[in-house]
Amino acid sequence: MSFNSVRFLVFYTVVVLAFFGLRHRFRWIMLLIASLYFYMSWRAEYVLLILLSGVIDYWASWQMGKREDIHARRPFLILSLCSNLGLLFSFKYFNFLNDSARQVVEHFGAHYPIPMLDVLLPVGISFYTFQTMSYSIEVYWGRMRPEKHFGIYMLYVCYFPQLVAGPIERAQNLLHQFRQRVTFDHARVSSGLKLMAWGLFKKVMIADRVAPMVDNVYNSPGQHGGPAYILATILFAIQIYCDFSGYSDIAIGSARVMGVDLMRNFRSPYFSRNISEFWRRWHISLSTWFRDYVYIPLGGNRTVKWRWYYNLFITFFLSGIWHGANWTFVIWGALHGLYLIFAIVSTEWRDRLGRMIGLDKAPVLNAAVQITITLVLVLLGWVFFRANHVRDAFTVLAGMGSGHGAWFGPAAKSLYAPLVGAGFSDMVLAVAAICVLIVVDILQGLPGGVNGLLARRPTWQRWTVYYGLVGSMVFLGAYYRVVPFIYFQF
Repeated sequence: MSFNSVRFLVFYTVVVLAFFGLRHRFRWIMLLIASLYFYMSWRAEYVLLILLSGVIDYWASWQMGKREDIHARRPFLILSLCSNLGLLFSFKYFNFLNDSARQVVEHFGAHYPIPMLDVLLPVGISFYTFQTMSYSIEVYWGRMRPEKHFGIYMLYVCYFPQLVAGPIERAQNLLHQFRQRVTFDHARVSSGLKLMAWGLFKKVMIADRVAPMVDNVYNSPGQHGGPAYILATILFAIQIYCDFSGYSDIAIGSARVMGVDLMRNFRSPYFSRNISEFWRRWHISLSTWFRDYVYIPLGGNRTVKWRWYYNLFITFFLSGIWHGANWTFVIWGALHGLYLIFAIVSTEWRDRLGRMIGLDKAPVLNAAVQITITLVLVLLGWVFFRANHVRDAFTVLAGMGSGHGAWFGPAAKSLYAPLVGAGFSDMVLAVAAICVLIVVDILQGLPGGVNGLLARRPTWQRWTVYYGLVGSMVFLGAYYRVVPFIYFQF
């Protein structure tokens, strides 16, 4: 059941009406049943994995809560981590590692007897296993007491707005909210619905519209010129941002309607001035998860320099693996780790170079240069993230340097043909929607953001914007193609 489907619209309407129609003490039961049904709409039997993970972590954390000595808690933490990571390995990584081993063995002419597992990847398994692991780790360190109410705990594990693709919530933020008494508040409900509408706009007006343009180029590497590869990579950067941040907006908005505040997952990441800032703005719930549970336990930056570099690299290497069982994701994560290490090593000479060319005296130009360089580095990383195979990524990167004489002129029509996809009108609508996106992201940086700006405008102007947003989605949205949310595969 995807957020951009009529089925979800009906489901969500029923859930909200039931939520405000029920007494407070029955709401958690309804939400838990609705969340399990939501997940079962993809593949019913895989709900058993969520229940198994939840039961193990609940029991392990309950046992840890009985013990004051942190060493006595350790076996139960190991049980929790092994069970969750075991599920991830079995369903997500076994075939990847098994196939890699098979290729190595067969390269030397030997027989490799271990077969592949015939299983489908459960939707959102990386998200809910990381969420339950964070709960166990927090109880282990004594930063929270274990939740006594099993039903409330399971609602934390599988709360439907953020179950499939996050945000990856911490128990300290979410558990207590399920106990709060919520009454219908027009301002809160209105804010949630507006955020849901904006997320849906990014999905159906931009992400789904540019998806075939990106696919036409990346699914046939070696058949295009440099401009097509560059434009397709830029469009993919826009696609994945609109797709994933659109999902997060819908998740946050749908929870807000029912009185639950989920953490913000994106903050205009493509306006970042360096890679470190990019990761403070992109998929914030995941980057903070790796910071708190991998980077800091390894020692963070409070250690000798070589160890600091190692901690950074390992953290982003593991982040790449988390995203998918493919060497392209491994390289993508490692590349971002190397970016951060290079930024630290080169700080002094970059500052010196900036002073030599006068950037320190031109703050606006300096910011523009930093944003541009960061964006180029991110785009190079997206090549590996989007490519189907490592060799395809290098084909695209090598091809970017060719055919630049065809940006304009008679040859341009055939050059841009792969990007047009279903038709020229799609490209026009996509460009118009992207312009709206850029304006909104810029306005979000102002005090009060877009909502504050609209609140100060006359009623007729506000409702013109709202009707324009909804009307564009209803009449111009890319509903004629089914494009699952990208992060569902993770």
